[in-house]
Amino acid sequence: MNPTPPAAQDGPAAPERQTVDAAAQPAMGSLRPAPRFAPWLAAGLLLLQTVLLAIAAQVDSPTLNEPAHLVAGISYWHFNRFDVYAVNPPLVRMVAAAPVLLAGCKTDWKDFYSGPGARPEMGLGAAFCRANGERTFWLITLARWACIPFALLGGWVCYRWAGALYGWPAGLVALGLWCTCPNIGAAGHLITSDMASTSLAVAACYSFWLWLKNPTWESALISGAVLGIAELTKTTLVIFYPLWFVMWAGYRWAERQQMNRRRWGREGAMLVVRTVLAIYVVNLGYGYEGTGKPLGEFRFVSSALTGPRDENQHTQAGGNRFAGTWLGHVPVPLPEHYVLGIDLQRRDFEQYHHWFYLGGRWQKTGWWYYYLYGLGCKLPLGTWCLLGLAALAGFWRRGPAARRDEVVLLTPALVILGFVSLQTGLNEHVRYVLPILPFFFIWIGRLTPAIWPLPPAQLTSGDGRLAVAAGAALVWAMVQPQFSFPHNLSYFNELAGGPAGGIRHLIHSNLDWGQDLLFLRQWQLAHPEAKPLHIAYFGPCEPGLAGVEGEKVSGLITAGNAGEPLPPGWYAVSATLLAGSYDEGTGGDGTASSRFRTLPEVDRVGYSIHILRVDADPPSP
Repeated sequence: MNPTPPAAQDGPAAPERQTVDAAAQPAMGSLRPAPRFAPWLAAGLLLLQTVLLAIAAQVDSPTLNEPAHLVAGISYWHFNRFDVYAVNPPLVRMVAAAPVLLAGCKTDWKDFYSGPGARPEMGLGAAFCRANGERTFWLITLARWACIPFALLGGWVCYRWAGALYGWPAGLVALGLWCTCPNIGAAGHLITSDMASTSLAVAACYSFWLWLKNPTWESALISGAVLGIAELTKTTLVIFYPLWFVMWAGYRWAERQQMNRRRWGREGAMLVVRTVLAIYVVNLGYGYEGTGKPLGEFRFVSSALTGPRDENQHTQAGGNRFAGTWLGHVPVPLPEHYVLGIDLQRRDFEQYHHWFYLGGRWQKTGWWYYYLYGLGCKLPLGTWCLLGLAALAGFWRRGPAARRDEVVLLTPALVILGFVSLQTGLNEHVRYVLPILPFFFIWIGRLTPAIWPLPPAQLTSGDGRLAVAAGAALVWAMVQPQFSFPHNLSYFNELAGGPAGGIRHLIHSNLDWGQDLLFLRQWQLAHPEAKPLHIAYFGPCEPGLAGVEGEKVSGLITAGNAGEPLPPGWYAVSATLLAGSYDEGTGGDGTASSRFRTLPEVDRVGYSIHILRVDADPPSP
């Protein structure tokens, strides 16, 4: 793809539009061809990211959801059905499962069950760990390595898009921020859908922008195919279907005087064909499982799709508000479990009965600002400084074409952030807004004409001050997070107290997802005096699978242990359980309480497992 696509030649309007874009380019930075070393430097950054992700994939133990993701992918290949972990599309899980099937693994399907709202994947994941024993860790590593290319794709898109907008130095800046961001590193070495959806979301939007700049049938078909592949990673991206129509209309409205009826119709037809192609790719990814099923024959479980219920109706029986209506006879042009996955996700947002944790406080309902707070803690401060400088770098001084390009760049990020923030029924994972980060990394590239002017003679005194500030922030953003490696999952910035202070703000996948079990084994070998060891672990595997010796204990205060003193010994307690629990508890305000909150901390494993100690009572004199 050409990073500086020419304007389309379609009738007399084309030359005028091309002139506007060309006139805007000086405000966007020189778009001279990159020197020979630039692609090599970009390749070096991607190689560095590959090495870091490969190491993290090997040293981190399986996180809470990963065995479930892996066994779901295995079930897709084995049975050619997609009802396990249907809440999200299957692409990443199938990629992760492929090398594991080649390497050979044991499976146990006795815990499988089906029906409306069925979620058997966690039980199947636990059974997979038991069946494969210690070899589970190697199989998870293989699956993780297979998913690293998703992260490399996101970095490549950042490099290309930022370079096309602001010049080749901006491409290197955006790529550098991508490759060194701890949040990208945390998701990039796991077999969840977060990294793939992040990379393919920005890739889809980049292909859409290229089509806006050069609206040919070839670019329309390419963007449709990329959109379809992106939709196979996460159902949240379904918002791109209507969003792209709105963005196209807004982008072309600015040049409506040069647009004619023929061009409006031609480009509108391209958008329709692109959408149809994307839906075709989604169906292809599911093997057309249940495609064309009438809407009224689905059994939904979310209130949005089941409609009003009789008070005696069992919620797991499923329902359908469209049954018996004319809409119920309409065939759905999407795979059955893609549709049911959207319904399951909607049910989770509606009926999630856990307590949520933010800023050291438990609450039954979520917060509209949860993700803003989370990003404030989890995003490096250097990156925040760059975003602030980018916002102050004279947006309205740029030409109209440059402004329109930046609107196309930022709109998907802001829409995703707003859409997810409205879902306050499930506030647990900052990773849900991970797809917004590459758009902001690219946007930060607008600073590079001041940091790295082409030619250098263009530098002014004001630009010099901006260059110093932005350069210092860039180094800060890229270097400081590496001191937490390989514990990227537990990264918190300095303002939040660093990884050690993360428990004061967020838990679960933001801090403690079970990733430090192998580090606990190393700690135990280095501390033979730590006996007996009691373990309250928040993760998918039994500690014994990792060679950790100890007695498993509960972290919650329940009716059975309220007031009961803890026996003497050492305690390895996951941060999530130390904070309380995400299950309903028995505290005076309804929130769960931890049995370990008053114990002194003597050490820490990684940043997610706290080592506590209870001394025996001294003998009576």
